[in-house]
This record gives sequence, C-alpha cells and structure tokens, in this order.
Amino acid sequence: MSGADRSESARSAFPWLLLVGISLVALNFRGPLVTISPVIGDIEQSLGITPTTAGLLTSLPVLCFALGTPVAAWTIRLTGAERAVAIALIGTLIGTIIRSGGTTAAAFVGTIVIGIAIAIGNVVVPVVIRRDVPPARAQLVTGVYSAMMNVGSMLTIAATAPLAEQIGWQWATAVWGVLIIVALAVWGVHLRRTVAESREARAAEALAVTGSMQAVTGPTGVIPGERSAWRNSMTWLLAAAFATQSFSYYGLSAWLPSLYGDEHGLDAISAGNVSSLFQLAAVVGALGVPFLGRARPVWLQPAIVGVLWMSLPLGLLLAPDAYLLWTVTGGIAQGGGFVVIIASVVRFTRTDRETTQMSALVQAGGYLLAATAPPVLGALHESTGAWTAPLLAVLFATSGFLVLTSTAAIRAARTGAAD
Repeated sequence: MSGADRSESARSAFPWLLLVGISLVALNFRGPLVTISPVIGDIEQSLGITPTTAGLLTSLPVLCFALGTPVAAWTIRLTGAERAVAIALIGTLIGTIIRSGGTTAAAFVGTIVIGIAIAIGNVVVPVVIRRDVPPARAQLVTGVYSAMMNVGSMLTIAATAPLAEQIGWQWATAVWGVLIIVALAVWGVHLRRTVAESREARAAEALAVTGSMQAVTGPTGVIPGERSAWRNSMTWLLAAAFATQSFSYYGLSAWLPSLYGDEHGLDAISAGNVSSLFQLAAVVGALGVPFLGRARPVWLQPAIVGVLWMSLPLGLLLAPDAYLLWTVTGGIAQGGGFVVIIASVVRFTRTDRETTQMSALVQAGGYLLAATAPPVLGALHESTGAWTAPLLAVLFATSGFLVLTSTAAIRAARTGAAD
C-alpha cells in the first residue's frame, strides 16, 4: 500500500483517539481564561489592585488571541500540527502556574503566557481536524470541540469559588493544571502514534516513487492547487463573520449579569445564574448545528444560527420579560456560530498550510474586535444610562453574522469551495 493510500485509508476511518484528545484539549482552552472570574474579588484584595486593573486579567487573553496568531502560524510551520497542540498545552500549564504566584507581576505574566499558548491551540486544532477527520464528520468533531470548551468554562466557573474558600484563590486557580496534564498525557499517546505513522508513510512513498530512501530528505514541492488565504475572498468573509460572532459573545458575557441586575432587579447571584444559561445552552448549539450540515438550501444552517443570535438582543429590547428564553436561544446561537465558522475554515481549505493561514487570519480579526466589545458596550451604557444602545450594537453585530455566514455558504456552493 502506498503512503497516499495509507493516508487516505487512515482519514476514512473515524479517529476515536483523536476525538478523545481534542475533547480533553478543548477542556483547557477556555477554562483557564474564566477561572479567575469567580475569585476576582479575592485577587483584588490579595494583590491590592483596583477593579479596573483586575479586569485586564480577563480581557488580556482575548487580545493575546489576536496578536498571538502570527506566533501560532510560525509554531505550526516549525513543529507540525501535533507538536503545536502539545506546545499550546504546555504553555497553558506554565502560564497557569505562574499566574498563581501571588504577585501582580506573576498574575499578568501568567495571563499573557496563557493567552499566547491558547492562541496557538485556537489556530492549530482546525488544521488537525481538516487533515485527520473524515470530511463527513469534520463539522461534528468541530461541534464536540466547541462544546467541550464550554464544558470547561462551566466546570471552572462552578468549582473555583468553592475551592477558593477551602484552599485560597492561588491553589484554586492552579489546581486546574491537573486537567492540562491529563490532556497532555492523552495527546502524547496520539502524538507518538501519529509521528510513527507519518514516518512510515513518508518512507513508503519515497521508495515507491524513487526506489531510494534518499528521497525522504528531499525538498518539498509546491502542492498543486494550493491557494493563499490572503487572496481568498472567503477568508475575509469568514474573518468578518467571526468578528461579529466574537464581539457579540464577549460583549454579552461581560455585561449580561449587570443588564439583568439593572433591568430585572436580580441580585448578583441570581443574575450570574441566569447568565450561566448563556454558556450552558452553547453546548446544545455546538452539538446540534452539525446535524443541520446537510440542510438545503445551503444558507439554511447559518441562517438559523443567525436568527437565533439576533433573538437575544431583539428579544431583550421588544419582549424583555421573556429574558430566560432569549438567554437560551442566544446561547444556542453562540455555540453553533463558532462551529459554523470554524467548520467552514476546515471545509474551504485543501492543505495544512491553507488551513493554518485561514484559521490565523479569521481568528486574528475576530479576537481583535472581541477585545473591544466589553469596553465599547460599557461606554455605550455609561453614556446613555440605559441598555438600549448596547443591545442595538449587539443586534447590528448579530445581523452581520447572519448576512456574512449565509453569503459565504452561498458563494461556496456556487464555486464548489465546499466540496
């Protein structure tokens, strides 16, 4: 069997070990970011910092996601996809330990390390999915990846505060490194297996083509049909769509508790519990959207997600008493929206290099805009004294998601990019 045949055969089989590995990796790609939110008051008191300074500990990682994408692309080119995932996990573990050091400098250095490490993971996981998962299952695996990120967020949010009461905030935030170690152990098994199979396949291919092992170390040729993501209009459509998705998600995540407290008289605990539905419902969206993958016409899947996204700000403006319903529908949309865009990156690219480029560009733009969402929505609220203007801004963003993702789906169908 030739190397190409071996590779194609491996891709046609469902990679269960890879699915387990991606699931455990995903648990650690959002949890470390939100784990400090439940104990932010303890951190302020312990380090003697202001709420504004403490707020940077939650917004800095999102900015690192945007600015760290060139580092991510370079790391993937230098080490390969599997090793890049391992580097992302190791970096997240190191950052988690540093952040718990008990000083302001350690908190910020650790936060930046975590942000850059997860930026590498954000870019490389779509590369792995495109290459190693059967095309018919790629969106489902992307959905599992997204769902497990939300599970990681919910787990750390729910358990960190009770842990902090028993062992202090430093240990309560550091203990989540255990999950990273578990993910590293499983990914290490996958990495060793992949490296061995890749070496075998390259050797077999070289012997088949040249009859000599010298070909294994020869130069790599240009892959026919490979396109630059910079010159691909689909890249910029998806980048704009991801920007609207990320702006809406991070803006609402930051301000929904305050909105519910102001508009519905909920106390802090109740407002937090209601807002957690926004995160919980994302699991439904992430796992549910892949089942719409074969829906016709092609724009139906992103259109459904877009309408659900719009229902949250529109519902809170027109029928605020049904805020529980709008929180759930918006949560479903935010989980599904991530899957729609990342699965599109996987589907619309042909090689590892294309996927790396498109994934980096799409996420860089999205997270750069996302970093502005909390202060922009906060400024709109402060200047108007109400929540109407912030909700209109989110409505504008979610409307953009609907238009941009539907347009991308239609254009892909016409050009055959989705095949």
